[in-house]
Amino acid sequence: MADLDGDFDLAESGASTTFPQQCSALRKNGHVILKNHPCQIVEMTTSETGKVHLVGIDIFTGNKYEDVCSSTHNMDVPNVNRKDYQLNNIDDSYMSLMDDNGDQREDLKVPNNDLGKKIMSKFEKGETFNVSPVLDSSTCLS
Repeated sequence: MADLDGDFDLAESGASTTFPQQCSALRKNGHVILKNHPCQIVEMTTSETGKVHLVGIDIFTGNKYEDVCSSTHNMDVPNVNRKDYQLNNIDDSYMSLMDDNGDQREDLKVPNNDLGKKIMSKFEKGETFNVSPVLDSSTCLS
């Protein structure tokens, strides 16, 4: 039989943007998906019956979401791998970005929301700033 060597340390294309974690293992200031929104946990309480009440703030919109689940229930937790890119140009709503190594990417659209307006305004003023793609890399933080 052939010796199978592989590097399974990296998750590339097709990898999930979330991983399951038992509700009882979540912690305040951590991250969790609540009502299909990536949130930072701002409040967490456990009742005597083993139910966990989670309150989170959406990391994109600032909206508040709540959920109650069993302490043994698995919740989706977003994979957090922060990488900042310098914005070099915007062409046809796509951002031209460069990382610390000088590698370019041009597959990220300017978000169609308040953040996108902020990015466009800063870009039009000639300001230098970074953006950070998140989750499935179709959205970014500035």
